[in-house]
Amino acid sequence: MKILLLGCDGQVGWELQRSLQPLGEVVALDFRSRELSADFSRPDSLAATVAAVKPDLIVNSAAHTAVDKAESEPALAQAINADAPGVLARAAAASGAWLVHYSTDYIFDGSGDQPRTEEAPVNPLSVYGRTKLDGERQIRASGCRHLILRTSWVYAARGGNFAKTMLRLAGTKTELNVIDDQVGAPTGADLLADLTALMVRSAAASPELSGTYHAVAAGATSWHGYARLVIETAREHGVPLALPADALRAIPTSAYPTPAARPLNSRLDTRKLRDAFGVHLPDWALGVRRMLTEILPV
Repeated sequence: MKILLLGCDGQVGWELQRSLQPLGEVVALDFRSRELSADFSRPDSLAATVAAVKPDLIVNSAAHTAVDKAESEPALAQAINADAPGVLARAAAASGAWLVHYSTDYIFDGSGDQPRTEEAPVNPLSVYGRTKLDGERQIRASGCRHLILRTSWVYAARGGNFAKTMLRLAGTKTELNVIDDQVGAPTGADLLADLTALMVRSAAASPELSGTYHAVAAGATSWHGYARLVIETAREHGVPLALPADALRAIPTSAYPTPAARPLNSRLDTRKLRDAFGVHLPDWALGVRRMLTEILPV
């Protein structure tokens, strides 16, 4: 199998470089690649890249993920999150390749308190959410065989993440306010990459598995709960913190306005994924604790 991996230097893309290797030859590109274009701000250039590589599988882990910034640059977000995946999907359809693409809980409005299934009504609140939804629709309209994985709250030990931000702030502040009414499942980039490899192998043998799946870690927490686990784990490792044990304050989203609206309920139902591929999804806290062992001082 020949695999074209796009967005290889991002959090998920970096892990995909590892997880996809046993499946075949991986051609890994990001927007800095020179010989072949992987510049998602120029969607039309991607068709030539697919034609040159002739992959059996295209894995797109590139995205415009700066949610607030997308509000002020909607055309760029549309190009990267929607039109570029559409070009890849049409190229995949023409060549018979599979396409893997990652989407988001932000296609939903976050109302209620129940996990959403893949068939739940969509209603994005932001430019980011609307462009990611359009990307999904362009992929489906192309007719290509595809796996769309909707996920949430992605983190990795490599690069910046929420946990590192909390550790930095807790190291200097004596009081810290964190949102407590947005609920979701922190999901490791390593988990997504491993799921992708497993799903690709199964789908290659069973094309009827083509479709959209919710792919997140098990369980759910708020950003406040996430921060509490991070800080408690740091204390267990003997990391010196300025933040007193009782000074992590829970605040509502309304107290921290941002340019882009966030869904309050980001719970995703993963039954379809678990049943179709026979996978077990670990609890979110297990993955976060494992990531923390990589970034905390020994």
